[in-house]
Amino acid sequence: MADVILQRVEAGVATVTLNRPELHNAFDDRMMAALTASFRALADDRRVRVIVLAAAGRSFSAGADMHWMKRMAGYSYEENLADAGLAADMFEAIAGAPQPVIARVQGAAFGGGVGLVAACDLALAVERASFCLSEVKLGIVPSMISPYLVARMGAGPSRRYALTAERFDAPTARRLGLIAEIYPVEPAMDAAIADLTAQLKRNSPGALAACKALWNAVAGDPRAHREETLRRIAEIRVSPEGQEGLAAFLTKRTPNWIED
Repeated sequence: MADVILQRVEAGVATVTLNRPELHNAFDDRMMAALTASFRALADDRRVRVIVLAAAGRSFSAGADMHWMKRMAGYSYEENLADAGLAADMFEAIAGAPQPVIARVQGAAFGGGVGLVAACDLALAVERASFCLSEVKLGIVPSMISPYLVARMGAGPSRRYALTAERFDAPTARRLGLIAEIYPVEPAMDAAIADLTAQLKRNSPGALAACKALWNAVAGDPRAHREETLRRIAEIRVSPEGQEGLAAFLTKRTPNWIED
């Protein structure tokens, strides 16, 4: 297992931890591949009844890593399409796990980090957690995560925060359905996760997997939008504004669509 991801299984509960705290758990191609492999392996492990997605350090995930974005800025449309597929695989592996998946949100989640939260079945967070769909500031869109956001938050609220790129707090995230509960400190959240996993382990594993599949069939499986979302992100990354936004972000300057 790559060191960017830590994994342990104890008493039927697998904890998968994003482990790049010095980079606010921003993900690059290596981390996405490791996270995908971890969830795919756990999906086939009959010992695992519940999966907890956690993160080291103060931030849950800052989304895409700057160094990965720098490489991506020079990619062609076809290369962007393939690159976006890595992210799509990661979100699909999380959402597609037959076991219940709980997000342990101990800090800020930005961009694709919000997508990680939304791809889980439910999320618990501490009061200081905050969220932001920041992509439009960079001239791109939250494409691969959009089906998960719509499924969790609803079309109206997710549209608002995708368009405004405004930061919102944990109470707002709970009101919108992105997270289920808020706790004052991490120990209280961990106690709640322990109680929740104990409850989930009392339920039939087969019925839980069937329940997840049923909800996807009734509500619409976010994974069904893969090709459309990959096409849209690849197109906008190579567009003039997509290139300008990424260049401005990487060089720490104001993009040309903002008037001084």
